[in-house]
Amino acid sequence: MTTVTTNRPAPAAPTRTRDPLFSALTGLTALVVLLQFVFAGIFLRYDGKRDDSSSWIDAHAWGAHIGTTLAVAAALYAIWRLRARKDLLIGSIVLAVLFLVEAYIGGAIRDDGKDSWTAIHVPIAFVLTGLVVWLPVRARH
Repeated sequence: MTTVTTNRPAPAAPTRTRDPLFSALTGLTALVVLLQFVFAGIFLRYDGKRDDSSSWIDAHAWGAHIGTTLAVAAALYAIWRLRARKDLLIGSIVLAVLFLVEAYIGGAIRDDGKDSWTAIHVPIAFVLTGLVVWLPVRARH
């Protein structure tokens, strides 16, 4: 009986794809999104109309600025360092764009009195919530 040996290279060890900075950026963005729901819940009455607690509206506006900054930073980081991960790249760009749109709509609601835009603002907030949960989970795979 003849034994044939082939010299095949050993399979490469899996490379580490987790990125702690991306995880931190998306995790902080998720925290901001959670706080946005809390702030909105405080200043919106049961009928969906604003009350006079402008300090909570201000907190909600600041949360939008911080969340937008974090989302844009995550997208820029993904463009710079995570281009090979198309899922994270596209997801973080979509997150940043949606945050910009959401902040614009929120500003129109607050500053221009376009309360009817709340019907668009709230569903986008839920999409943002899904993205800030999905991105860090996806980044682990």
